Amino acid sequence: MREQIRTPILSVLGHIDHGKTTLLDSIRGTAVAAKEAGRVTQHIGATEIPISTIKKICEPLKKDWAGIEVPGLLFIDTPGHQAFVSLRKRGSALADVAVVVVDVKEGFQPQTYESLNVLRSLKTPFVVALNKIDRIKGWQSQKKPFVLNYRDGEQPDFARRELDARVYEIVGDLHEKGFSADRYDRINDFAKAVGIVPLCAKTGEGVADLLLVLIGLSQKFFERTLRVHLEEAGVGTILEKKEERGLGTTIDVILYDGRLRVGDRIVMGSTAGAGAGEPLVTRVKALLKPRALQEIRTEQRFERVRAVNAASGVKIVAPGLENALSGSQVRVVGVRTGGNLESVVKEVKGEIEEMRTEMETSPEGIIIKADTMGSLEALSLELKAVGVGKVKKAEVGNISKRDVIDAVAVKDGFLRVILGFNVGVLPDAKEAALESGVPIFRNDVIYRLIEDYEGWVKAEKERERKEFLDRLTTPAEIKILPGCVFRQSKPAVFGVEILGGKIRTGVKLIKSDGTGVGAINEIQDRGESIKTAGQGMQVAISMKKPTVGRQIHENEVLFVDVSEAEVEEMKARGLLSAEEEAILERVLEIKIK
Repeated sequence: MREQIRTPILSVLGHIDHGKTTLLDSIRGTAVAAKEAGRVTQHIGATEIPISTIKKICEPLKKDWAGIEVPGLLFIDTPGHQAFVSLRKRGSALADVAVVVVDVKEGFQPQTYESLNVLRSLKTPFVVALNKIDRIKGWQSQKKPFVLNYRDGEQPDFARRELDARVYEIVGDLHEKGFSADRYDRINDFAKAVGIVPLCAKTGEGVADLLLVLIGLSQKFFERTLRVHLEEAGVGTILEKKEERGLGTTIDVILYDGRLRVGDRIVMGSTAGAGAGEPLVTRVKALLKPRALQEIRTEQRFERVRAVNAASGVKIVAPGLENALSGSQVRVVGVRTGGNLESVVKEVKGEIEEMRTEMETSPEGIIIKADTMGSLEALSLELKAVGVGKVKKAEVGNISKRDVIDAVAVKDGFLRVILGFNVGVLPDAKEAALESGVPIFRNDVIYRLIEDYEGWVKAEKERERKEFLDRLTTPAEIKILPGCVFRQSKPAVFGVEILGGKIRTGVKLIKSDGTGVGAINEIQDRGESIKTAGQGMQVAISMKKPTVGRQIHENEVLFVDVSEAEVEEMKARGLLSAEEEAILERVLEIKIK
């Protein structure tokens, strides 16, 4: 059986606007990035860079290519790390190596940290592309290798120093996350340290350095695993499903093992049936492959091919692809190699079930929906990382009425929600959610989706706290202001300053020796009656019971009397601020005395 080394598969990750698409555009030499809405990648694609092109780009850095068998590099252009997770092969990431793009000025951001979490969980080696070095003051960025430009006498010392400082900031951030790292040209063993490649995607500086590091990593780490059998039945992963004029529904697939031919029977996950992911069986009608250096989603004509070998990006035309599940495996039944349909269906089903069981669910939890199984897993992983570990249901597809009904059954109000990543809301679901009061959060960026949910939880807890505290007597400390006694008794009217906490009409006050002096009848601020007054305010209060000069005096400090039942309630719910807690402790000490 013939063997060959397949093209390594690479994925580009990083925070929004840090330059993922611009970097790929710089490598590829096409204008894909300029077409992106707001410079944020909207679709998944794949770009094949042949070794001949890489050799040409890297010529100033490397002349001797002996021992390099890798036929090139296949880049997957992903909209963030969630797509990276979506693209899976059994037990690991589809990508062999990842490039984490970081803006040299902004450093690590929320999505950068999310990317590192995902890379660690899937044990994927990676390189950091420290982008936008042209923004460093005084740096003269040119289309040449970074190491040559850095050593060039044209770079001012202060610019080099700032760049070094930025690199070591990233080294520190990676160290905190448990990764050893350094600038790539200072590393002897890439198996022990993460390489940082400073570059500028806009000018092309450092692109040669990055490609050289990626080729070296691919050759060293994957010499054995990149070997594929050309005659084996093909295995790939669905990047995305899309409608093509004249072709109907097609799927873009990365084939990472074996061979795929026109006429082959293929099996993949499906969104149809009772549960998303039930295998779909169809036959390949046509294979469309982009030419080298053409990215799958550019508006170029594809060439029709009879067969493709791993690794490559290919568009499959076949009947029934409307129900194909993005992110699932595609397996060739392999008539020519004696494949068995039943065993292949079982294999695909097993892979989907495996991904489902990796996501823990509980009877009390939030409901999450996403466009692919991998996206669900990424969302589940990030929710766990921020302490929201309870998920009741995790499914692929748009938010339905059934999801709303399931959410209504959740007892905890803060978990009675639906989170949707890259999905729509069906009309009947929208109506049901409005009627039942179930909040639906949707976004196409995971960290923003979680931020929206966390912001809502915080606001709801604060609202509940205020409503509850309005019903309770809360601790407060006030001081009778000198020269502000307007009436001595029946009722006593005098000015006070609220030193801490909050007073309201009806609360009872006690002195520092525990003696009760009656309740507040009225509170006035600049002649207007108000119900409550908070810390820092100076207001007038009226009280029927005490006489100023006898039971109470100017400059005296009084406290709101809080019952034991209310103390227990507030402590159990954790509703008091640190200052209110301190006042409460003083009140309790007074009562004990």
